[in-house]
Amino acid sequence: MKYETVLVITPVLSEEQIKLTTSNYINFLIDNKAKLIFQENWGLKKLAYPIQNKTSGCYHIIYFLAKPKLIFNLKWKLLRDEKIMRFLILKINDEALLFFIKNKPQLILENDFKKKLYINI
Repeated sequence: MKYETVLVITPVLSEEQIKLTTSNYINFLIDNKAKLIFQENWGLKKLAYPIQNKTSGCYHIIYFLAKPKLIFNLKWKLLRDEKIMRFLILKINDEALLFFIKNKPQLILENDFKKKLYINI
């Protein structure tokens, strides 16, 4: 199944710590046999309302293929991490993925991804 995960990381971390945090989650996905489609760092954004007395957060988005059991484990790992202020995990369809592939082809991590999804681009 195809998933989209958005992480909102606390802004008090240094840039290096933020990269380390995101790479830990990416490695967690890879170690658990998920296939990364692409990822993107959206950087520091202002929040619509304060979360944990903070008015901004560092956003990172990850698209990947995984089994549903991995999503359960990922959710619990994200809930226990103090560096993650909020997160959202969504199951997405081919049309949503097609939109991002067409608009951001430079972010695709797998060259033969289009063949695996059976999508004509």
